[in-house]
Order: sequence, then C-alpha cells, then structure tokens
Amino acid sequence: MKPDFLSNLPDQITLVEVGPRDGLQNQAEIPSTETKVKLIELLGNTGLTKIEAGSFVSPKAVPQMADSAAVFHQIRRKPGIRYTALTPNLQGLEAALSAGADEVAIFGSASESFSQKNIQCSITESLKRFEPVVEKALSHNVPVRGYVSCVMGCPYEGVIASEAVIDIAHTLYQMGCYEISLGDTIGIGTPLKIRQLVESLRKVVPSQHLAAHFHNTYGQALANLLAVIDAGIHIVDTSVAGLGGCPYAAGASGNLATEDVVYMLEGMGIKTGIDMEALLKAATFICARMGISSRSHVGTALIPK
Repeated sequence: MKPDFLSNLPDQITLVEVGPRDGLQNQAEIPSTETKVKLIELLGNTGLTKIEAGSFVSPKAVPQMADSAAVFHQIRRKPGIRYTALTPNLQGLEAALSAGADEVAIFGSASESFSQKNIQCSITESLKRFEPVVEKALSHNVPVRGYVSCVMGCPYEGVIASEAVIDIAHTLYQMGCYEISLGDTIGIGTPLKIRQLVESLRKVVPSQHLAAHFHNTYGQALANLLAVIDAGIHIVDTSVAGLGGCPYAAGASGNLATEDVVYMLEGMGIKTGIDMEALLKAATFICARMGISSRSHVGTALIPK
C-alpha cells in the first residue's frame, strides 16, 4: 500500500547551507579565500543558522578547501550561526578545533567502492577511524554530525541495499553523532523509495536526528525532499545557487538549491526563516565571481536580468 503523502507536514524546517563547502569543492576553478569569506558573510545575512564553511581534508585530495583555516579565521561571525567543518580524521579535527569550528562532521559511505574512492579505506576501517575523532570532539564540547553518502545508489555499485544504509547510520548515531545526514550522492532516488528508507531507518535513529542531503541529478530532489519531510525529517541540507556535485561521482550534479527549497516550503506555509532577497544577493555574488550560471530555477526566475 502506498503511503498517504503530505499528511504530516511540519510548521518549520531548518536549513543547513552547504554551499561554501560542498558547493565550492567541485568547482574546476579554485575560489579565493576572499571569495569564500564574502560568500559566507552574505549567507550570514539571510537568516541561516548553520553554514558549512570549510573542510579540513588533504589539500591534495580537495585543493578547493586547502585554505579552510584561513576562511574560519577571517569570517566575521554572526551570533546565532553555527559555522561547521568536515573533519575526516584526527589531524583534520585538530585543525578544525584550532580554527574555531563550532561543529564538525564525519563522512562515511553505504557503498564499499565509494568509501575506497572517497576516503581510501573500507567502511569498517572508516568507522574505526571516526571513533577517536568523535570522542575528542565531544570532549571539547564540539558537536559531531555524521554524513552517509550513496544512500540510494553508488556510481560504482549501482543501487545500494537499505540495510547497508541503516547499519552505518545507526553506528554513527551510537558513536555519538547527534545528527545523521542522508546523502543521495548521485541523485537517483525517487520519492517512494527514499521515504521507505527513512521509515525503516527511523526505527533505529529517531527522525529528529535525521537530515536530508539530496543532489538533483535526475530532477527528483524537491519531490524526494517533500516525501521525507512528510516522513519526519525536518532538517535539510541545501546549497546556494544549486552549487555542488561530487569529485568522486562523475555526472552527479549540484545539491538541492537553497532558493528552490525556500520558495517551495514558504509557499506551503512552512517557515524557513530565510530572507529570499538576501539569499539571491549571495547567489548572484558567487555565480558572478566564479563565472558560472545558477542551477536554481527560482534564482534564475527572480534574479533581475
């Protein structure tokens, strides 16, 4: 029997802006530190409460994020905003703590092949690597978020079994991650399938500790988002101007655009707390600075030509 969609919509949704990290790490041109700082500060004027500002990974692997420490030191922080960073290992965590990250995130995969390509180790090895990272971060009173990539499918293995997703998400949650973000890395999910995954997953991880992180490769991201919001997920990762992709997933297009999500939710009476005019300023800036076009349908419609 198919579920009764749209019967459990919330009054409010929290957006996690991942553009400055996930959005920019896939750009061919490496953005300057000044560009990143300006983008983060413009996003800070929109009403966002969480901005992913950088990633403390190997500069050889992701050169676009090599200056994350400088970015964290230079941004003028606004009260009420949590500035977060990815930290794949203890070395990255140390750098993030020194830079003053308010929150850190670890990132695992539900696909063995993707884990090897992305972080050069197996899923089991990655979880062992994460344990001391979580322990040390929590000892410094820094909350830890967990990402699970390839929850719907993998560019190397195809469709991923829901049991694999549930297993790693549950493990990260038990390890101490307060929130688990579910990444449809190659964007192949469809509403019924992603909702069924969430309904199974929330038996071991409460829905209030789950977040959605959808790519729009097949144009399904908004529909998928609506399905999981109705299933109890009220935290959504988005990227200004739809920036993004994945260095290890050829063909994966950008993240779900912040502008598109805000327009849809506000139009449904679901509050986001985001000022669209301020958001469009941030989108206009980064697209002009990087010489790229916005992937946001709403941004394309609303930004004056």
